[in-house]
Amino acid sequence: MNSPDLSDLIKSYDVRGVVGKDLTLDVARVIGAAFADAIVLPEGENTVVIGYDMRDSSPVLADAVAEGLTARGVGVTGVGLCSTDGLYFASGHLDLPGIMITASHNPAEYNGMKLCRSRARAVGEDSGLARVRELASRYLVDAPAPAVRAGVVVKRDMLADYAAFLRSLVPLEGGRRLKVVVDAANAMSGYTVPAVLGTAAGLPELPLEIIPLYFELDGTFPNHEANPLDESNVRDLQAAVKGHGADIGLAFDGDADRCFVVDERGEIVRASAITCLVGLRETAREAAAGRTAKVIHNLISSRAVPEQLAAAGAIPVRSKVGHSHIKTQMAKEDAVFGGEHSAHFYFRDFYFADSGMLAAMHVLAALGQSDAPLSTLLATHDPYPASGEINSRVASVPEALQRVREAFSGEGVAIDEFDGLTFTHWGPVGERWWFNVRGSNTEPLLRLNVEAAARDVMERVRDRALALIRGA
Repeated sequence: MNSPDLSDLIKSYDVRGVVGKDLTLDVARVIGAAFADAIVLPEGENTVVIGYDMRDSSPVLADAVAEGLTARGVGVTGVGLCSTDGLYFASGHLDLPGIMITASHNPAEYNGMKLCRSRARAVGEDSGLARVRELASRYLVDAPAPAVRAGVVVKRDMLADYAAFLRSLVPLEGGRRLKVVVDAANAMSGYTVPAVLGTAAGLPELPLEIIPLYFELDGTFPNHEANPLDESNVRDLQAAVKGHGADIGLAFDGDADRCFVVDERGEIVRASAITCLVGLRETAREAAAGRTAKVIHNLISSRAVPEQLAAAGAIPVRSKVGHSHIKTQMAKEDAVFGGEHSAHFYFRDFYFADSGMLAAMHVLAALGQSDAPLSTLLATHDPYPASGEINSRVASVPEALQRVREAFSGEGVAIDEFDGLTFTHWGPVGERWWFNVRGSNTEPLLRLNVEAAARDVMERVRDRALALIRGA
């Protein structure tokens, strides 16, 4: 009997699918068993830490994964409700592999998993996830014999430890008092913000007035989806910031590993500007210790990121898009910080993993230490007009890419194929622009990002590239 194909569920970076259709309890059990046999036992580990988000299906899926692990003789430390960066903290603090049950920003009918080795090291397509998929498919048809001795499940609450650890990395005491609106979207930041930025975990009060939006945990997302990349999901936050006269607004995605920022005017801040701000803070901290900082940025971050970091004495290092790529490169380069256009921010001091909360704390610390409003503080970090990511469904990805290549090849245009195709025309004279076009891993989509030194140039290059991509 042929093994079922799980490639639509177990993707390049994580597990993601519709509950009861793609992701059943039986599938969750075999993923647990496959993780044990592909990742845990070969590395000499014998325990996995498991956490889960607020979706109704998450606790039972966590139990099913635990059953798959314990049947292979692997113990489980269950930390219960947590954000994804809370799971990464548990993995790092306990030095254990981990599984987070979450579908991040996806709608309510979805769930999934994010996997890591001990100390939050990445598990992606090229670092073990393909083997997990292969074994899980096989185990659905031919289950392995149970281990001689089953693993044991223990429970452990780590929220207070997580909160204290983040505060030790970015002290917020001593700055001016800030009024902060936080939109939790009924997701996990409604659980973590009161602990980290408030007093719910027993920590001292900070100079912050937190104005909560949708902190009640509800995996049906009754107010709006927990996906701040869609600007329609940020409108309530923008209105609340202006209505309350707040200094800043923060929006987190479903599992709270990404943070999006709104300034005092209600304007959305580009993630690249946050990468500049935090990267320069970490560069200065490294310089004070006599070290040269390395900072990772993915290739579709703003050109301002490597320019400003290099000017400050850091070594900017370009990465492919995707968290498993950037986490691996962070560790390889011993980079102090990394930022992605999608608002994932990575920290050496946080086991080279991403933390939306830690990024938010850096922004709050910088703002609290400045007399200027956030828009002024960030103005120099966002100098170039950009298109944002534009997705186009195409009949043939190779043919569309070839049309773009032929049209833009010419004098003064550099082309590289590091991740998709990047075209750069950024010389000392003439118009300055660059754009990247790259295919989706799972769909016939092309993703376009354009940036230029002038808005009219950006719009012209954007429109021409889109016409070529779409065959117009």
